[in-house]
Amino acid sequence: MTDFKDRERAEEAKFAMDEETAFKVAARRNRLLGEWAAGLMDLTPEETEAYKKAVVQADFEEAGDEDVIRKLLGDLTAAGTDVDEATVRAKLEEMSIEARRQFMSGK
Repeated sequence: MTDFKDRERAEEAKFAMDEETAFKVAARRNRLLGEWAAGLMDLTPEETEAYKKAVVQADFEEAGDEDVIRKLLGDLTAAGTDVDEATVRAKLEEMSIEARRQFMSGK
């Protein structure tokens, strides 16, 4: 019986750690996306920091990535950049890989 309880606790701990890792990687990805978009919009360093935080916050609106894509696309369009949804989605995938690489390497 204790083996089963120990195994159950280990699985719960692993699940919690996996969820925490996914959250941290997504937040890092969103900061990277914010930095990329801020560069396209020619924001100042102070505005860039605030914008990166705003992109991270946008991810809390709904499950999935659509809220982040919608924010980036709206802001980039409003700033007059020539970026379409496909470009934003491609950059999201690219930054997902980079965020995971940075997280795994401990940066």
